[in-house]
Amino acid sequence: RLEMRNFGVKVCVIEPGYFKTMITNVENLEKNFYASWEKLPEEIKASYGENYLRQFVAMLKLLQKGYNSDLSLVTNCMEHALTSLHPRTRYSAGWDAKLLYLPLSYLPSALSDAL
Repeated sequence: RLEMRNFGVKVCVIEPGYFKTMITNVENLEKNFYASWEKLPEEIKASYGENYLRQFVAMLKLLQKGYNSDLSLVTNCMEHALTSLHPRTRYSAGWDAKLLYLPLSYLPSALSDAL
């Protein structure tokens, strides 16, 4: 964003929360994670353990319950960034981005990592 300023290009960052899309489809993600897991060398699998993969997939399934299906929240941010005379530097789309991720970005890294 800052490097482009020297060329007269304004870059706006759109930070969406979790939305229901093909990218966040848990079945696709799970299939891809297990396929990648099978390609890993045995020493890496042993370092992480099968339990790591199962817990990761379980977390994805838990997060899926909070996915927002209203993508207009994201596209409205895009539209505003593209058409506004004075667009904002950052846009947060979705309740989770505004209430969770935005406040986390202001915390010290050690604290946000712990949370």
